[in-house]
Amino acid sequence: MRTAAILPVKRFERAKQRLGASVADPLRLDLARAMVGDVLTALHRCASIDLTVVVTSEQSVATAAGYQGAVVVEDSAEESQSAAVTLGLERALAEGAERALCIPGDCPALDPAELDALLLADSATREVVIVPDRHGTGTNGLLLTPPHAISPSFGPGSCARHQQLARAAGLACRLEHPASLLLDIDTGEDLAALRERLAGETVRAPRTRTVLGLVGQHRSAVSAR
Repeated sequence: MRTAAILPVKRFERAKQRLGASVADPLRLDLARAMVGDVLTALHRCASIDLTVVVTSEQSVATAAGYQGAVVVEDSAEESQSAAVTLGLERALAEGAERALCIPGDCPALDPAELDALLLADSATREVVIVPDRHGTGTNGLLLTPPHAISPSFGPGSCARHQQLARAAGLACRLEHPASLLLDIDTGEDLAALRERLAGETVRAPRTRTVLGLVGQHRSAVSAR
């Protein structure tokens, strides 16, 4: 089954505003950039993904995505995550995708092997698979078979909302919990959880691990003043 991954990416200057209380702006931008780079690499290494569609107006991301063979769709309006994902789904359908996995760019610990397991386990011809966030309320992964099975509706409470949309469409729906996709980074608490998750890691998320080291140095410098 031809599978597309849909990755929406905001311009970095608008990304991760809620981290502002925990991370200085230059490092916040570096962290957003690093996380997207690590997610792109993980998608590229996932054998079950045939096509990655990146929806963005951030030129550096478009360039990096092109180097990895991804299709880039310009998101000039940047209305919302749902609107960006919808653009990506439309392009995936035009490229002949039979299902689509929609994921955010702030899950840098993403494990290609876990994605392969998730995709290999999915065999239904019409189904919605939801990967909730670690709190169980948001949506960190939305696997749609076919790509237009339901209209994406991200944001607070989206896990329950996506389940309701699937039921209303008469589609099978289930939750999956691949560990590396449960943690997205929006707050200082999330960042602390990510630092703990990546402690001792030597392979995954190399860009993000590098920036997290810079974050630690910044905090130490501030504390020493």
